[in-house]
Amino acid sequence: MNSIQKKILTLTTVVLVIMSVIWVALTYYNHKTQNQYNEILQRYLSLNEVTSASQQLITDLNNYMLKPTSENLDLLEHSKEELIGAKLDVDTLRNPENHFTLSNYINLIDSLQETTDRFLLYYSEKDTEASTKEFTEAMNISNYISEMTLTLLDKELKTHDKFYRSIIERSGEVIKLGMWLLLLITFVLIFITYWFSLGITRPVLKLTQAANELSNGKFDVEIKVETNDEIAFLARTFDRMRNNINNLISEIKNKAQLERELQENKILLQESQFRSLQSQINPHFLFNTLNTLSKKAYLEGSEETSDLLVSVAGLLRYNLKQIDRSVTLYEEVAVLKQYMDIQKARFTERLKLILEVDEDCLFVRIPALTLQPIIENAVIHAIEPREEGGTIWFRVKDGEDMITIEIEDDGKGMDQEKIQQILEENTMETEGHSTGIGFSNVVKRLRLFYGYDHVIDIFSDKGNGTKVALYIRKEGVKKG
Repeated sequence: MNSIQKKILTLTTVVLVIMSVIWVALTYYNHKTQNQYNEILQRYLSLNEVTSASQQLITDLNNYMLKPTSENLDLLEHSKEELIGAKLDVDTLRNPENHFTLSNYINLIDSLQETTDRFLLYYSEKDTEASTKEFTEAMNISNYISEMTLTLLDKELKTHDKFYRSIIERSGEVIKLGMWLLLLITFVLIFITYWFSLGITRPVLKLTQAANELSNGKFDVEIKVETNDEIAFLARTFDRMRNNINNLISEIKNKAQLERELQENKILLQESQFRSLQSQINPHFLFNTLNTLSKKAYLEGSEETSDLLVSVAGLLRYNLKQIDRSVTLYEEVAVLKQYMDIQKARFTERLKLILEVDEDCLFVRIPALTLQPIIENAVIHAIEPREEGGTIWFRVKDGEDMITIEIEDDGKGMDQEKIQQILEENTMETEGHSTGIGFSNVVKRLRLFYGYDHVIDIFSDKGNGTKVALYIRKEGVKKG
C-alpha cells in the first residue's frame, strides 16, 4: 500500500473512530434513560395490575354467588392466581421510602385472598349469612386496595419527580454537548484535511515550478521533494530525466563539435573529389602526399587521422586501377572495409556495419569495383537521409553450387518500378558515387563477366529496407 493511500486510510479511520465514539456514547445514554423510563413505567403498571386483579376477583366472586357453576368457579380461581402474581410483582417495588405503605398494601392483598377463601367455605356449607358477610368484607378490602394504589402512585410520582427534571436537564445538556462536538469534529476534520492536502499540493507545486524551469531551458536546477510517498518518487524520476536531458545536450554539443572538426580537417572526402583526383593529380604524387600526411599525423599523435588517411590512400589507389580488371573477393572485401572505415568516421554511431563472411569463399574472382557501388548506394539512400542512421549487413555465404553475397540495409527501401529499372539496366545514375559507376552499370558488368543473367536479385519494399543478393556459380571458378 503506498503512502498516499495510507494517508487517506488514516483520515478515514480517524473520522470513523470519532463518529463511532459519539454514536456509542449517545446510544449508551439513550439506552440508560430508556431503561429508567421502563423501570418507572413498570412500577406504575404493577400497581395498576393489583387494582385490576382485585376488582376482577370481586366481579368473579359476585358471579359465582349468583350462579354457582363450575365454570364461574374456575374463573374465580383464575382471578385469585392473577392477584397472587400481581402481589409478587408489587413486592419487588419495595424501597426505603415506601416500605411501610407497601407492607400494608400487601397485607390488604393477603386479607382479600383469605376473605375469598372463607366466602367459598361458607358458601359451600350453605351458610348464606356468613358468606354474604364475607363478600361484603371482600368488597371493602378491594376498595381499600384501590385507594392504597392511588396513594402509592402518588408517592411514586413524588419520588421520581426529581428524576424527570434531571432527565430534562440532561437532555438539554446533551443537545449542547452535541453542538460542541459537532463544532469540534468540524474543526478537526478541516485541520486534518488541510494538513493532508498540503502534503500533496506542496510537492506538486515544486514539480510545477521545476517543469517551468525546464521549459525555459534551465536544466541545472535540482529538484528536491522531502516526502516519503509517490510524489517524491515522481520528483526523483523527474530529476533523473532532467539529468539525462542535460547529459544528452552535452553529448550532442560534443558530437557537433567533433563533426565540425572533422569537416574542417577535410577527413570526409566527397565522391566528386575522387573523380577530380583521378583526372587532374598525378597518382604517385597523391599517394606520396597521403603517406606523408599519414606519417605526420601518426607522429603528432593523431592515430585515427593517420588510419583514415591510409584508408583513403588505399581506396583511391584501388579505384584508379583499370575498371575492367578482375580481382579476388578477398581484395573487394578489404577495400570495402576501408571504405566503411571512412564512412564510419563520417557518420560515427549513426552507421553500423555487420560482417558475416565465410573465409573459404574469398578466393573467387569478381569484377573490380563491384561491391563498393552497391554498399555506397545503401549508405547514400538508407543511412545518410535518416537522422538516427541505420545498419548495413554484409554477408558471404557458401552454398552447394553457388556462393551468395548479400548487402542489406534497414532504410526506406525502393519501389518495384525502381528495382525493375536497375535489373533491366535502364538507369545510368552515377550521382553521389565516388567510383562514377552506377548501380545498373554494376549489374551489366556482372552479367558480362559471368555470362549468365541471373547474377543479382533485389528484395525491397517501401519502408522495410533493401537486400541485394549476388550469385556466383562455383562451376568453372578458379582460385585467384
